[in-house]
Amino acid sequence: MGINRKNFSSMYDRLKNLLSPLFVFCLLLLILNDFFLKAAFHNAFTGKLSDFCGLFIFPIFWSAIFPKRKLSVFILSGIFFVYWKSEYASGFIELLNPVFSIQRTIDPTDLIALPVLLLSWFHIKGAPQIVVFTDSLMARLSALFIGTMAVFSFCATSQQRYVQSFDQPQYVLLRADTTPDANLYGDFEFYKKDSLLVVKVNQVYISRPIRSDDYNKNRSIKELDKDVMERVADSVSLIPSGQITGLSIQTPDGTDSLRFNGGRLDGRFSRTKNGKLIIEGFYKMGLEDSSWTLRDSSSTKVVLQTFVNGERTGMKEFNRDKLIAEHKVNTRADTVRNTYIKIGILILLVAAIIVWLVRNYRSAVPAQLQLKPIWKWLFCFISPIFVWLSYVGIRILLMDFNSDIFETIATIIFIFMATCPLMFIVVFLIKLRKEIDVLLYCLLFGLLCSIWATCGTLIELLA
Repeated sequence: MGINRKNFSSMYDRLKNLLSPLFVFCLLLLILNDFFLKAAFHNAFTGKLSDFCGLFIFPIFWSAIFPKRKLSVFILSGIFFVYWKSEYASGFIELLNPVFSIQRTIDPTDLIALPVLLLSWFHIKGAPQIVVFTDSLMARLSALFIGTMAVFSFCATSQQRYVQSFDQPQYVLLRADTTPDANLYGDFEFYKKDSLLVVKVNQVYISRPIRSDDYNKNRSIKELDKDVMERVADSVSLIPSGQITGLSIQTPDGTDSLRFNGGRLDGRFSRTKNGKLIIEGFYKMGLEDSSWTLRDSSSTKVVLQTFVNGERTGMKEFNRDKLIAEHKVNTRADTVRNTYIKIGILILLVAAIIVWLVRNYRSAVPAQLQLKPIWKWLFCFISPIFVWLSYVGIRILLMDFNSDIFETIATIIFIFMATCPLMFIVVFLIKLRKEIDVLLYCLLFGLLCSIWATCGTLIELLA
């Protein structure tokens, strides 16, 4: 049953703004920025870029859903943006966090993106725009796909927070008149010593780490005393660097002997429990240094760990002074070197497949693989699935696969958008020569996507 021309015209008027090149461009730029550029560059430009792109497409999307309430949608979008970027939204976010993990930074300078609402308004109220598709079926399918991507981008902008925990105890020292209420700070434990406040930090929230290694941990605690002071805030102050303080505190885990330089651990640390020394090591301005010895209070097992600049480099396990296990731990420098090697191997595999395809082409010309047009079109649209599967397999082999749902969906979208046009070129212009070419092209594009992703990982590792 065909669609009524009048109804289609009305539907087309509602959806045409979702099909405009400017809307599509801003949507793609928003997703690219949230999943790649922010992680690669970590600067103010990438932070503000999401605000500008998001504020442009958000009211246009909802105006397509509620076409008779365009003005209300734009006004409410501005109000919601101001509310979201203010401290007043914190309570609402905390209410949602048990169900949806949301990360949001309070930054008043983000409000400079508000004028983009005017550009968005003039975009849908101004002169008729050029649209990507005008065919009835293609317009509806394209609008549905782009709308789904828009919803995904809105959800993915505020991604999950990650927890940085610590294998060795982390303490900071502050000056304080009173002891903060521990019930308000689930990540901290407080120990009052006269005018001093010892804060045991059990964990901190961080953005998604490229690697959960000691290098990332060191970055997350670079200014731990300042971070704790800003969070606690009430009646606390920093202790200047160079002032040495030694003290002991009684904790549920045992008696900890601490030495501070200013507000950071610096020097020997030890923990005793029931008269037995169970942890012994050294800190250098908050970072583990030299050798650390960890004893099991209920057995004869002993673990010896070695650190260089806060990064674990090796581990030995003893039982009654007998070595039972030993292994080396990769530092960030080792991970960077291994990533270069992985990229080199992937490039060699790409070169080998290209050579294979060229040989198949030369040996078969002018013959080609005979396929009906319907199968050619079907292959072009289905092949990205096999490219994605090969990409996932390669990333798993490289031990670099991320199962985050938002990143997985974004990867599927990008692979489809990148490989589908290329498959059209291969099938209709270059033409498949042998049956094995079907597999080779899917594997080739999977390898190229893996190189792209691994290079992105390398950029983040070097940042």
